[in-house]
Amino acid sequence: MKTLKPIKSKLQGWIKSAGVVLAAFLLLLSSSWAMPQSAAAYPFWAQENYETPREATGKIVCANCHLGEKKTILEVPQSVLPDTVFKAVVEIPYDLDSQQVLGDGSKGGLNVGAVIMLPDGFTIAPADRIPEDMAEEVGGTYFQEYSEEHPNWAIVGPLPGEQYQEIVVPVLSPDPKTNKNVHFGKNLVFVGGNRGRGQVYPAGNASNNAVYNATATGTVAAIDKNDAGGYTVTINKEDGSTVTDEIPVGPELLVNAGDAVEAGKPLTANPNVGGFGQTEKELVLQSPTRIKGLMAFLAAISLSQILLVLKKKQVERVQAAEMSF
Repeated sequence: MKTLKPIKSKLQGWIKSAGVVLAAFLLLLSSSWAMPQSAAAYPFWAQENYETPREATGKIVCANCHLGEKKTILEVPQSVLPDTVFKAVVEIPYDLDSQQVLGDGSKGGLNVGAVIMLPDGFTIAPADRIPEDMAEEVGGTYFQEYSEEHPNWAIVGPLPGEQYQEIVVPVLSPDPKTNKNVHFGKNLVFVGGNRGRGQVYPAGNASNNAVYNATATGTVAAIDKNDAGGYTVTINKEDGSTVTDEIPVGPELLVNAGDAVEAGKPLTANPNVGGFGQTEKELVLQSPTRIKGLMAFLAAISLSQILLVLKKKQVERVQAAEMSF
């Protein structure tokens, strides 16, 4: 019995340690879900929450979190040959002097990110296929497949906006000879580009980069600073009851104690300086045989025109010679 006591105490210690580890793991998961961090607006959240990045309406899903409308530019060749590497350039312009509200309420530079939807068969080019000059333009940019089922969709970011207002995407075109699901002809490339943090997290709750509105009509009774940052705004309603609105750290208050407010009207200024934009471009997968045929046709036409001109000159000389007799 004496020999069993040490074994029993060790077993209890292991169980207790395992319980502590499990509790810490569950706490980590619950805190990440209940209090999402600033990274929640990055492109991979679209990857985790949407099966396809483009909805039936044509809207790319990044627009669900990035509410400001901004311009995004896409440059691709008009046509490409099979099994070749070409570059697509995604431009995400914004004012480099802009400072956004970060997760802790401080100000900082903007990040950028993008979702690229290539036609079926097209993929991000592997490193060993990218030419040296293009590899220099791509730099250390990392592209991630949106899903295993769709390697032609890719996401990139977050990247520092000061360095990546232009994102060079190396693309490998398919070869219909080896991929029977691909055909020559016109295709569409869709791109969405965001700059700055989003205003809405995937769970539906607002970030601290959004406008906070009053939930009731009445008078601001008090504005209290919270220990963790931000404010608690107490509103006395017209019926005598009170409501409180929690304002996270970051947004600038527009109201003071004693001000009259209306439900749905802003309590804070809009801190968002970023936004989202999307665009699309037409891309032709050109057949080398068609190009050769076109060149042969143009050569034949040119030769025919030259022969007609020479024949005309010959006829004119014959006519001039007959007139001299």
